[in-house]
Amino acid sequence: MSLADIQSSLQDLYGVEVSSSLISSVTTAVLEEARTWQSRPLDALYPILYLDCIVVKVREEHRIINKSVYLALGINTVVRKELLGMWICANEGSKFWLQVLTELNNRGLNHLYIACVDGLTGFPDAIRSVYPKAKVQLCMVHKLRSSLRYVSWKHKKKVSKDLKMIYSAATQEQADMALDAFAKKWDAIYPTISRQWHNRWEDLVTMFAYPAAIRKVIYTTNAIESMNMTIRKVIKNKRVFPNDESVFKILFLAIDSISKKWSTPIRDWYAAMNTFLIEHGEYNQD
Repeated sequence: MSLADIQSSLQDLYGVEVSSSLISSVTTAVLEEARTWQSRPLDALYPILYLDCIVVKVREEHRIINKSVYLALGINTVVRKELLGMWICANEGSKFWLQVLTELNNRGLNHLYIACVDGLTGFPDAIRSVYPKAKVQLCMVHKLRSSLRYVSWKHKKKVSKDLKMIYSAATQEQADMALDAFAKKWDAIYPTISRQWHNRWEDLVTMFAYPAAIRKVIYTTNAIESMNMTIRKVIKNKRVFPNDESVFKILFLAIDSISKKWSTPIRDWYAAMNTFLIEHGEYNQD
């Protein structure tokens, strides 16, 4: 709510007139709590980390500009989702993600097994520069959408079906064969698609090293995108934020509310964790 909205609501509900300066000072207390949350120490291990951003409009120097809110959602060792932090910048880019990952490392996150991200150029390199042992899984849904941008309407269903044969394969070998079959069928019309899949292949097939239980968790960034969708519902009536602090306060309160519903463990997680322990060795956070 804007300051004017809060003033109006208090007037309607209680017949009380409250100054904008008082409301501002009260909400500043929220900002202090948010800053404490943002700088809190983190666990040493989060087996899976989802990284994504949402875009908001902010008034700055008499202009309205788009700003990216970077979000890092971790799955901790007690099988719960936990938002590790949020950062605001003018544009999404791998260089800023490198700053985010470095901050997470400085706050205590020393180990992660898999980072699930979209197809932003340079993103995997930024992750590996901070966490060299981490594996990267590019979101298949993002990749599919990106590929279909090159396809005419009359071919979209067929191309989508053939791409699904790649990411729904039982093994990486089958996925390799499905990609080769796709190239033979469609390269004459859409040569860019198979070339882009080949260029990102290492980070697209990470999931095939794991059983189905883990694949369901990592092959898309749905875990963080569902959170983003809930955030957008909260801020849908807030077309323009007056400043970055306003963005941070409102999103912090939204996350605080959303996270109270994160009580159900991820399905099949223990089978997934056993696989991680076999691959990486048992890690004692103590």
